[in-house]
Amino acid sequence: MAIPRFWRETPSRYNLFASKCGNCGEVHFPPRFVCPSCHRKSIGRMESIKLCGTGKILSYSVVHDAPEDFEMQKPYIIAIIEMKDGVRLTAPIIDCDEPDIGIGTEVEATFRKLGEEGKAGVIHYGYKFRRMNRTPPEK
Repeated sequence: MAIPRFWRETPSRYNLFASKCGNCGEVHFPPRFVCPSCHRKSIGRMESIKLCGTGKILSYSVVHDAPEDFEMQKPYIIAIIEMKDGVRLTAPIIDCDEPDIGIGTEVEATFRKLGEEGKAGVIHYGYKFRRMNRTPPEK
């Protein structure tokens, strides 16, 4: 199996899998073995579900003073996203500039390279988000 395919098929982080409580119906990301609301009643009743991959921006920030590993990416946008499935997560917003987004902007998950490490150049993949319904630039 190719390395990119291996990373794409890692369930929760790379395919946006969550857990749904069979007792109360709450969805949790990242997945959990026990529901934080139902506790013991949820043991053995948590099911794995794949999130739809779309949502809207609840809050965002533009990072200008980035940690060492992200120096080459700055400035970048990081957002809290409410997925249509009901969970909230934090993720980078890509392929647009700050004026192109705002609170309520609809976004979709995309699979991207996050970085690489070591002399062997092991590449890490993960999810990022981009604007949906992008209109072509005016001429």
